[in-house]
Amino acid sequence: MSRYKSTKNSSILGILGNIFLLIIKSIIGFISGSRSMIADAFNSAGDIFSSLMTFIGNKIANKPSDKDHNLGHGKAEYIYSLLISISMILMSIYVFKDSFLVIINKTKYSYSIWLIIVCAITILVKLFLFLYTNKVYKRYNNLLVKANSKDHFNDMIITSLNLISCILARFNIFYLDGVVGIIISLWIIYTSIKIFIESYDVLMDKAASIDTQKKVLEIIKKYDEIKKVNHFNSTPVGYKYQITLTIFVDGNLSTFESHEIADRLEDEIIDTIDEIYLAVIHVNPIEKETK
Repeated sequence: MSRYKSTKNSSILGILGNIFLLIIKSIIGFISGSRSMIADAFNSAGDIFSSLMTFIGNKIANKPSDKDHNLGHGKAEYIYSLLISISMILMSIYVFKDSFLVIINKTKYSYSIWLIIVCAITILVKLFLFLYTNKVYKRYNNLLVKANSKDHFNDMIITSLNLISCILARFNIFYLDGVVGIIISLWIIYTSIKIFIESYDVLMDKAASIDTQKKVLEIIKKYDEIKKVNHFNSTPVGYKYQITLTIFVDGNLSTFESHEIADRLEDEIIDTIDEIYLAVIHVNPIEKETK
């Protein structure tokens, strides 16, 4: 299955799964008055938006290059990841405020076995979604899917805390309801900021990692004809990088011979290093060393 189809399927599953969870959490949360369950319902609403952004961003990012977008539309993936992170931060601020007021006002809610059942269902659904999206992310290194995968994993932790809160409510211990709501909001803010920074770095054309640069230089070292390398630059193109560099070869080589070396090097870099989308290599002559 292609990168596009796998990402599309993961976003559709996320939308359907979270719509189901939003409905059952909202019903039970508002009937019982549990702030942690209501917070969890808001979290599911945010997840629906995240999955929708993944679907739209993935569709735009996979459009082919055109005369107005010579390097394609890959950065759409990171623009939508940025939107996802911002929406998650805003939602978590609301949850934090509401949960804090629950603790201050010592608000109680009605215990129901359905709170336990909803938590158990949520954990199972999120476990499935996490395993699926994490597999897609590891295979295609898609930041949109990574954001959703982390979100599903976080939801399992959040709902597990919610489950503990619901169990304690059975014994008339209600204060943890607000505490869990605050923990939920702080966790969401933390993960959202990480996704925001990753997206921002790509949109601001952060250079390829040191590891990727080392891979390129290791390949260059195999070419005895190349005497020197400089002007190594890289820029993100979607989830991959375009690199440009200048190599220096013996000035006595013909134009054809020197450019043949550059062509072979470009092909090897692209074929060998998955992170590289395009390699553009300039050739400069260097005087042949004399003994």
